[in-house]
Amino acid sequence: MPVELQHRATFWGVMRSRVVGRLRPGVPEVVVVHGLAVADYLEPAVRELGAWTRAHLVELPGFAGSGEPPRPMDVADHADAVVEWLAAGGLDGVVLVGHSSGTQVAAHVAVREPDRVRALVLAGPTVDPAYRSMRRVLLAWRRNHELEPPELDVQHTQDRQRAGLRRVRHALAAHLRDRLEDTVERVPQPVLVLHGDRDRLCTEAWARELSERARDGRFRSVPGAHSFVWTAPGAWSAPIAELAGVPPRPVD
Repeated sequence: MPVELQHRATFWGVMRSRVVGRLRPGVPEVVVVHGLAVADYLEPAVRELGAWTRAHLVELPGFAGSGEPPRPMDVADHADAVVEWLAAGGLDGVVLVGHSSGTQVAAHVAVREPDRVRALVLAGPTVDPAYRSMRRVLLAWRRNHELEPPELDVQHTQDRQRAGLRRVRHALAAHLRDRLEDTVERVPQPVLVLHGDRDRLCTEAWARELSERARDGRFRSVPGAHSFVWTAPGAWSAPIAELAGVPPRPVD
């Protein structure tokens, strides 16, 4: 499946996105926000979404292939950048998906843009209150890292080198200050929480709590650790399609 690269100018710099699939009548487009500092790992999972809709992987300013922002950004700033990106592309009624720290950005966007966002997906949400300090989250990351395949680190290398340690640490500190459980209570759209059944960065109890705090929430367990989107890229496709109101595809 071909990947189209698009670039849009925003106050926060030029933002790159990867687009797969095609528009289908009555099917909403899907927009995916990546995790902390890295985006390449999500392309296979976004391709799975492209099998039934047009899907966009948007890269946040300062990360992956997007341009440099005018200043260091926090979670609200990243949300503002995504809002601008949606408006610049004329995207309305999308299913907005965040993975890992991208869930925090996506939740703020959903609160701000009830017309542009039809539904919200929180895949491997962060930051679990059990790990809400720099020391605890890094220890949890290390425990989870033991369950991830070595090739995932290889996949992350280029994105991490581009971001640099200083920017990554700043972004992590900003996400540690953001309370997703408070934001999700203000989300007016349906919310789907996806939790890897071996995730050591997000406890199942907190993932379920997020779905219960949402006005219209649901929970789904999927196989894998925090980066289940890499180890099982198709795992989220059917639950997201169901949330989007797309009938299941017939089995050949």
